[in-house]
Amino acid sequence: MRPGPSNTLVDVSGLRVGHCTRDEPGWLTGTTVVVAPPGGMVAGVDVRGGGPGTRETDLLDPRNLVDRVQAILIGGGSAPGLAAADGVVQGLFDDGVGWEMDTPEHLVPIVPGAILFDLGRAGTWRNHPGATDGRAAYDAATDAPVALGNVGAGTGARAGGFKGGLGSASVVLESGVTVAALVAVNAVGWPVDLGTGELYAARFGLGDEFGGVGRPSPEDVAAARECYASRPDAIPGLPGMATTIGIVATDVSLGKAQCQKLAGIAHDGFARALRPVHTLFDGDTIFGVSTAQREPLEPEGLAFLMEAGADCMARAIGHAVLAAESVDRTGDGGIAMRSWRAAFPSALTRSTVQQS
Repeated sequence: MRPGPSNTLVDVSGLRVGHCTRDEPGWLTGTTVVVAPPGGMVAGVDVRGGGPGTRETDLLDPRNLVDRVQAILIGGGSAPGLAAADGVVQGLFDDGVGWEMDTPEHLVPIVPGAILFDLGRAGTWRNHPGATDGRAAYDAATDAPVALGNVGAGTGARAGGFKGGLGSASVVLESGVTVAALVAVNAVGWPVDLGTGELYAARFGLGDEFGGVGRPSPEDVAAARECYASRPDAIPGLPGMATTIGIVATDVSLGKAQCQKLAGIAHDGFARALRPVHTLFDGDTIFGVSTAQREPLEPEGLAFLMEAGADCMARAIGHAVLAAESVDRTGDGGIAMRSWRAAFPSALTRSTVQQS
């Protein structure tokens, strides 16, 4: 197995990803949209966290009618941020794309979505993505390698006491099948071993993917502990103020129930890279997606594909944390979030951050 050409979600051919990033004064949030290839994509969803914020997820139940969606939105802004999906819908309307009703001209764009909590992190509580931001992310969608870190849905994210962000990873199986993940990491849990500072996700890298990421020095670990001991406000933990959301995709033909299972097993990737996970304070949600470009697999191959998706999700979380950059909005009444790289410079023997 090896990473795909870009080691991001767009390695699943036909998918496009766009971001809208709001990091001007008073803002620290954003929206990310995954746009389906022509004909749409099959999708399922699995929600594990205790405080989810979602849209159109009932449609993805295998018992229900709609079998293709045109886009999926993940973003910040807590519940009000779901309004960003309206802009994606309008963009699809304008492009003549949607679920066909009684005639080919009568279409309804289907855009499931999920949000994370980032309100007030730049000092202004009510600033959240809306329809204009969703439309901007849709219009920006491209099949270029996905930008990572403080971008789109990862703009205002944090992971444990560190700055969170947007991450992605892909894998090409020996059969030629591609699996990829995209994730906005905004967890109550930590992406590192609190005893050593080591990044949990690094152990799941393919080849030399995380080869330059090691164990921080005892001095860096001690300094980080001292910092957080003196700043209890830096540790998240209030109800609903977190959530990690993501998408795992493949080019293999899957049904809605299989997409749901793909999403469910991808939650194992959350558990491999974050601790604790799926808490009452998180709204952890994963969408499973098939572009149906390859023939279906036998059960043994399908099981292997889904396990690869879980590792892919863990690797995507690692890239989100590595790509994240420190943010300090305390001067605006917001919060400061230090990146893992800033906290543990001794752990980096060379740069392993994916280029935007």
